[in-house]
Amino acid sequence: MATKPARLTVQVAIVGGGPAGLTAAIALAEAGVATALIARPIVPDHRTTALLAGSVTALDTLGAWARCRPNAAPLKTMRIVDNTGRLIRAPEVSFAAGEIGLEAFGHNIENRHLLAALEARAGEFAQLTRVDGEAREIETTSDAVVVHLASGTSIEARLLIGADGRRSMCRAAAGIETDSSRYDQVALTFNLRHTRPHQNISTEFHTGGGPFTLVPLPHERSSLVCVTNPDDAGQLGTLDDASLAEEIERRSHSILGKISIEPGRGVYPLAVETARQFARNRIALIGEAGHAMPPIGAQGLNLGLRDAATIGEMVVGAQRNGGDPGAPGLMARYDDARRADVKSRTFVVDFINRTLLSDFLPVQGARGLGLYLIDRIGPLRRTVMREGVGPAASQPRLMRGEVL
Repeated sequence: MATKPARLTVQVAIVGGGPAGLTAAIALAEAGVATALIARPIVPDHRTTALLAGSVTALDTLGAWARCRPNAAPLKTMRIVDNTGRLIRAPEVSFAAGEIGLEAFGHNIENRHLLAALEARAGEFAQLTRVDGEAREIETTSDAVVVHLASGTSIEARLLIGADGRRSMCRAAAGIETDSSRYDQVALTFNLRHTRPHQNISTEFHTGGGPFTLVPLPHERSSLVCVTNPDDAGQLGTLDDASLAEEIERRSHSILGKISIEPGRGVYPLAVETARQFARNRIALIGEAGHAMPPIGAQGLNLGLRDAATIGEMVVGAQRNGGDPGAPGLMARYDDARRADVKSRTFVVDFINRTLLSDFLPVQGARGLGLYLIDRIGPLRRTVMREGVGPAASQPRLMRGEVL
């Protein structure tokens, strides 16, 4: 990537250097769009991301997946186990990727490896300028957006892509409000080692406090996302590694054998927040700047990567046709393109989570019946699997393996 001048003018500027922002930057730069990526260095964490098949295809198409593959574990089977202990319990259900013609539903990878791969790929493009710094002010006009940095540098672009997370300055600059709600739940996340092989099976225990999910990592390792109530989370947080390992082994019914906890525990309150618009005033939102949801069903980052692929496709098309990448018409098309996907995924995640929390017998019965029908009716089962991996109606070209 080129070094930054004191004043920079580009076609597209991106604020935020997480996976969604980097993916958008790579997609645009590879297609020859002059792009600036404005981001502070990200502190690596120990969280993981389950990249669904479409996201893997997109990263492969962009030339980044080869660097990810050695550190990623395929997710060949998804298993759901009702561990609520309630009167009405759903049957255990397993979904195999081979049933819908896939080698794997996706791959699980530690975020630090994903970011390293994307950073390395981004560094290979002369059309991408990396600006290390913090955005302090954003100005919008009828024909441009100007980002002023704390260092005094200014970047002018015809389109600004906001990939700057839940507290998005870009979203505020666009004048976009959000709808939000909070759950009385907390997600505990960390990685662990175990003595039994996971056999590339992701197991989600449905509990009265939320999903308890073990997702494969390379070798005899897995990541855990334990969604539970704040009191339970507080008690788990007081345990030392040995005691916590025993408790996780108990809650997982020892399916992975003896467990040891790796460093790097994370604690995240659960909430849903969705932007009322995904683009406005020459600013398009991707990732958690536009939508945030609980870590259930591997939807959050995969939605963000579809955002990045969609805006990338639209901008590249506009440039090739001599159009304006920040024009109101393009902003409206992006908003329409992402709305159904984001709203439907948010609804499903919220519905699944709330049915687990409900003690109302008809709700428990409906959840159990739904899983029973999905397990028994082949066409329904395969449809659910395909839609879970990626929506047929909103797959951008990168997710289909097509170069922009």
